[in-house]
Order: sequence, then structure tokens, then C-alpha cells
Amino acid sequence: MARLQLNFPEDQFYYSTPLTVRVTDINAANHLGNDSMISMISEARARFLFEFGVAETERDGTGIIVTDLATTYRAEAHARDQLLFEVGVMDFNKYGGDIIFRVTRPRDKKLIAMAKSGFVFYNYKTSQVVAMPEEFRSKFDRVNWVD
Repeated sequence: MARLQLNFPEDQFYYSTPLTVRVTDINAANHLGNDSMISMISEARARFLFEFGVAETERDGTGIIVTDLATTYRAEAHARDQLLFEVGVMDFNKYGGDIIFRVTRPRDKKLIAMAKSGFVFYNYKTSQVVAMPEEFRSKFDRVNWVD
């Protein structure tokens, strides 16, 4: 049994994108490797942010920086599998929150992985955490807030 349990509210997913497991994503055990899953999660996050008009870094130097990543694996994926990455947000606070991921294989409806990535807004010019911009906050009206 997994030591970490990740369960997310259905209404917090805002976006989905397909990604294909490449031959180069396969490890010695002949399934999708952890390092490649992290890369795929990062790609899904970048697509999600782009879809919602969130720049990686604004002119003033403010951007999103990842603070942590938790992933639970539920099934193996193999070369050429088409995976669906559902992406959302939850647990907003003054400075950031969590980007959440559900990874499934639509062909057999198998849950492959769940993940969440903590983030904060960060000014790369001043090297300081900054408050979440209102423009970002307003894009996600269903998100819960934590203190």
C-alpha cells in the first residue's frame, strides 16, 4: 500500500492534454520511468499555464517556481501508450498553491498516476516570494483557499 495518498476533488480539474510515452521514456524494468513521468508532468503543467495565459516569467521578473512534487504510481505505462494528463489547481494561499494531475490511459481507462506540485509566485529579479497576482487568482473561481 502506498505511504502517500493523493485524492483530488473532481471540480478542481480545468484542463487536459494527451502525451505519448516515447521509447526513450522506458526504464530498465520496461515501463515508464520516474524521471520521464516528472518530465511529462512538467510538460502538462507548461501546457496548462499557456492555455490559461500565464507566462512562465513576466517582464517584471515575476513567475511561478515549483516548490515540491508528490507522485503516486498506480499502474505501469509502456512505450507508445497514449496518456491523458488532467490538470487543475487547489489549496491556494497568499503566495501560491498546488497544481494537481491525474494521469490515465484512455484506451483501458486505467489510472496510471496522481501527482501534485506545490508552487509559489517568485520574482526572479529580486529573488523573493511575492503575493499571487489577482489576474492569476481570478482565472480559477472554484479553487479552495487555505490559510
